[in-house]
Amino acid sequence: MSKEYSADKLDVKAFAVAGGHLAGRDTLLRYKRLADLAQGLHPDLHVDWQADGQVRAVHGMQGQVWLSLQVHADLPMTCQRCLQAMDVPLQVERQFRFVADEATAEALDSDSEEDLLVLSREFNLRGLIEDELLMALPVVPRHDTCPAPVQMASSDDDFEQANVEKTNPFAALAALQPAPSKPRKP
Repeated sequence: MSKEYSADKLDVKAFAVAGGHLAGRDTLLRYKRLADLAQGLHPDLHVDWQADGQVRAVHGMQGQVWLSLQVHADLPMTCQRCLQAMDVPLQVERQFRFVADEATAEALDSDSEEDLLVLSREFNLRGLIEDELLMALPVVPRHDTCPAPVQMASSDDDFEQANVEKTNPFAALAALQPAPSKPRKP
C-alpha cells in the first residue's frame, strides 16, 4: 500500500526514503503573493508542478535526503516597454538537499553547491513552489519584440521644447582652431 503525501505538510524524509513522487496542477489563485503581482488574473491560470524525493550519497556521505522540483506557470503581467498585457513564462528546475537543522544548513551553505533546506515533517512544498516562482520573475517584464511599435510622446510642452534641436554650446570652439605653426629654422 502506497502512502499518501500532502504538498502542504510533507514529511520530507519519509517522502525521500519511499522515492515519493507528487505532481499537481493548482490554480494560480492558490499562490497569493504571486497572484498579487499578476495583471488580469483569472481562474484558468495554473501552476503545474512535480516533486520527486530520493536518498543518495553526496561527497561520500550516505543517506542524504534530496528533493527535485519542476514547476511551470504563465503569469499575466504588463510589458514595461509597450505597456500591453503579456504572459510571462516561469520555469523552475531545482534540486534541494535537506539537512537536520538550521545550524547545519548555515555551516554547510558557503561550501555547498546545492541548495540546502532544513528537514521537516510538515514541510510546505507549495510555499517552496511559490518562493521559487517569485525568484524566477524577470526584474523588468517585457516582450522580446513588442506587438506594436512603441510611440514615444509626452503631454508636457516643456519636455517637447527641451528636445527641439539647439545649437551645440561647444560649436564656438570649432572656430578657435589654432593657426598652423611655422617650421623652425635650425
